[in-house]
Amino acid sequence: MPIHDRDLADIDRLATGIHPGLPERPEVFAEKIRLFPEGCRKLVIDGRILGYGIAHPWKLYEIPKLNAFLETLPSSPGCLYMHDVAVHPSARGMNASEFFFEAIRAIAISKGIRKLACVSVYGTDELWSRFGFKVFDNDGMSGKLKSYGDSAKYMIADV
Repeated sequence: MPIHDRDLADIDRLATGIHPGLPERPEVFAEKIRLFPEGCRKLVIDGRILGYGIAHPWKLYEIPKLNAFLETLPSSPGCLYMHDVAVHPSARGMNASEFFFEAIRAIAISKGIRKLACVSVYGTDELWSRFGFKVFDNDGMSGKLKSYGDSAKYMIADV
C-alpha cells in the first residue's frame, strides 16, 4: 500500500524503534515520499502499520546522507536506491522485504533503470544477497558509509 502524509507519525515510530542509531526526521521521510511516491510502501496488518519501504531514483555508487534532504532526484538515475526497509519484529517472517523488493524491481523495469542499490545495516547483507545484491567494496565507499554505522555495506543488484 502507498505511504501517505498521514502515515508519517507511524513511520517515524517504527523507524525510531528499529533504527535507534540511524535517526531521520519525519520531514526527511516526507520529502522522499513527495519526490517519489511510487517507491514508498507500507505494510499494514490488522489496521496497523508494521513495516515500510522507501526507495527513489539515485546515482549509482552515491549514498544519500542520512537525515538530509535530497532536494531533487537525478534526471538520469543510475539506480533505484532502496533507502530504508523496516519491518516490526512482530511482522517478520511474512516476506515483507521480498514483496517490497519485487515492487521496486518492477518500478525500476518500468523506468528503464537497470540497477538497484541499498546500504545494508545491522548484518542484513545476508537478506539482501538472497535478492541478488552484492557488496560493492572499494576504498572510496568507506567514508560515505560511516554515518550508517560500522556494519554498513553498499550493495548493488541487477534488475
